[in-house]
Amino acid sequence: MNGNVTVNQSKPYRALKSTSLSALIVENIEQRIMSGDLKTGERLPPERELAELYSVSRTAVREAMRALMEKGLVEILVGRGTFVVDSTSKVLRNSLSLVLRVEQKNRIANIVEIREMLEPEIAARAAQKALPEHIAKMEAAIVRMDESIDDIDAFIVADQEFHQALAEATQNELIPTLIGPFMDLLQEQRWRVGLAVGGTARGQEHHKRIFRMVVDKDPEGAFQSMKMHLKQVRDDIGSLSQDDEYGLLQK
Repeated sequence: MNGNVTVNQSKPYRALKSTSLSALIVENIEQRIMSGDLKTGERLPPERELAELYSVSRTAVREAMRALMEKGLVEILVGRGTFVVDSTSKVLRNSLSLVLRVEQKNRIANIVEIREMLEPEIAARAAQKALPEHIAKMEAAIVRMDESIDDIDAFIVADQEFHQALAEATQNELIPTLIGPFMDLLQEQRWRVGLAVGGTARGQEHHKRIFRMVVDKDPEGAFQSMKMHLKQVRDDIGSLSQDDEYGLLQK
């Protein structure tokens, strides 16, 4: 350390004034985003205006914007400005997907087991809380599955949309985020190995039964119908050959 530099021990970190100011800007904007005052897609004021609003230098504003971008709260588009983004669900979803992909031992069985723990209750909650727009999404997915019964790729996409709509129908914003990675991996899994003979038609009957229970606002019926559907999923996966299982785990 240069001998001419002194540190006031009674006031630690006070020398980092500009950094402290940028941190305060970050804290303020982060709180406004979390409270809903700043909404996804909203454009923040230009750098010069923010500097005036906060009575700080433009350097402090730039540091704050970089920190917010690193946190995944804003996106800086050259020539357009800085926009609030909804990255919470994306970050969590990507993190869960990474964990699931890294875990190789018993990965498939573990994913199915977690679905068996979560999805019957999700179906029950959907039967209690589904709004007309959720019902419409589920019905549209079922129609697409009917039309794609012999097109495995299209069927699986619509299958995933149905389960995602169920999750959204719980009206708990965290549920779709939590269930998404499992749906993603199940989708990849089925694309790789295909469904058992007659699996799409069999799965579609379960989907329609679950849908009827949701429309009828029958939580117990939805719970049991989802259990039956997941048993079918488990049976389909259990029908894979050892070679298929090995190939799936190497994915």
